[in-house]
Amino acid sequence: MNSPDISLVIPIFNEAANLRPLAARIGSALDVCDVSYEAVFVDDGSSDESLDILRDLCAEEPRFRALSLSRNFGKEVAIAAGLDHAKGRAVVILDADLQHPPEAIAKFIEKWREGYKNVYGQRIDRATDPKLRVALTRLFYRLLENFGDVRLPPGAGDFRLLDRQAVDALLTMRERARFNKGLFAWIGFKSIGVPFEVEERATGKSKFNFSRLARFALDGLMSFSSIPLKVWTYVGMGISAFALAMAVYYWARTMLFGVDTPGFPTLVVSIAFFSGVQLISLGVLGEYVARIFNEVKGRPLYLVAERLGGEETSAREVNNTLKT
Repeated sequence: MNSPDISLVIPIFNEAANLRPLAARIGSALDVCDVSYEAVFVDDGSSDESLDILRDLCAEEPRFRALSLSRNFGKEVAIAAGLDHAKGRAVVILDADLQHPPEAIAKFIEKWREGYKNVYGQRIDRATDPKLRVALTRLFYRLLENFGDVRLPPGAGDFRLLDRQAVDALLTMRERARFNKGLFAWIGFKSIGVPFEVEERATGKSKFNFSRLARFALDGLMSFSSIPLKVWTYVGMGISAFALAMAVYYWARTMLFGVDTPGFPTLVVSIAFFSGVQLISLGVLGEYVARIFNEVKGRPLYLVAERLGGEETSAREVNNTLKT
């Protein structure tokens, strides 16, 4: 089978109600683009009827393929699994909730044909997101911009087209604490943004609650910045300088006015404060050590329980497939 021009990689977690509308819009959007294509759906351990619907879609449409992962590994890993199995000369990543309009792919392909290898969708606004989430998102990107090793384009997300050369570069990166937006920026290549309007979610609600978003942000900061480790050196130096200054102050006060009766509350507050600083610094160190621990175990990123559609199996797929 010859490689198609475009592969679509679509991570799925409990999106049963959106799959058939998505499949219909994919067909309508790409049939007018004068390209050959395939769609690789990655079921990330869904507990609804998503897998059953994918079986039907793959049986109805020979250009559709699907992977069923053995459990929920997270969206970032599901995208990596899709990239592993995509065969196209370029790969488009989009969500299954229809907030990423398939009709925008035509503009991505146009830029790709002009020579761009990393064409990313830029959100025009975040009106569909809660205000608190928008504020925290902006804070995170500001921190990453000021202290991280990569610069993320404003409004860019997972919705993008990647040339095969860019995809092959990403496939060399097998870290487990993945922050794909950072990886997309880190690989470089000739890039350009294509503005698009985020649509209202067709059905259901976002799977990213506050705790998952916080963990995702932490992975992003720690994957592309060592500042959380280094900052404690400066905090320690500042506290030491403060302690030395206080020691000089109390020595001079004692020499001039005699010995004061020590204050018990001041002592308790000081001990609690410095103990808290030490525990926070140990916690940050522990986060990095935990990531090192996960990396050195060398486990595969994911396991595939079932493959749907298609006949060919890549070497990487064999290595990552659960034998049944």
